[in-house]
Amino acid sequence: MSINVLLVDDHALFRQSLNVLLAANGYKVVGTAGNGFEALAAARSLHPDLILMDIEMPDCDGLTATRLIKAEMPDITIVMLTVSSTDEHLFAAIRSGASGYLLKSQSADQFLLLVAQVAEGGAALPPDLAARLLREFARQPDPDAQSDKPAKSLTPRQLEILTLIAQGLTYAQIGAVLHLSEPTIRYHVKQIMERLHLQNRAQVIAYAAQHGLTSPSDG
Repeated sequence: MSINVLLVDDHALFRQSLNVLLAANGYKVVGTAGNGFEALAAARSLHPDLILMDIEMPDCDGLTATRLIKAEMPDITIVMLTVSSTDEHLFAAIRSGASGYLLKSQSADQFLLLVAQVAEGGAALPPDLAARLLREFARQPDPDAQSDKPAKSLTPRQLEILTLIAQGLTYAQIGAVLHLSEPTIRYHVKQIMERLHLQNRAQVIAYAAQHGLTSPSDG
């Protein structure tokens, strides 16, 4: 299945290089943008499957653009692509609705592996960043966690799936563990996100950490 990608970065040479890499690996780059406002306009006209979004850009940064796009087009997957690995940017990206956070310093192979994961419904987070995300959300539990426990909102099966997602299993792996088809797992995950008011798998993992469903050492 072809994945339509929108590239958003204020450096034209980087966009061109990334375009070549993605096209050589089966992705279709349908457009590019140089700032957040251009990204919003392009998302409206092109409606890509995936947006690779730089964080620090002139006029409108990537975090602001992510919030605007997800508010209007929540089905578009957005992954932040940046030189910054600060916790502040990482946590802000996930809270803004991003499904992943990739560093420009990564190797091409690692980058393509993580992009493929998010294209399949996973979270694009390098292991060290995933561990930091879990530690942060586990250290700062949701103030509503005690009054809004997952068991109150989810069926036992959905709670089981939520726990497995937090452990980093793919949909196919969860299906194998529970002896369910992958489409059934995807249906349950969609229901989980709707019931918990979450936008993507990265937020599901953060939610699980806040509610004690995973260990900060996981990931």
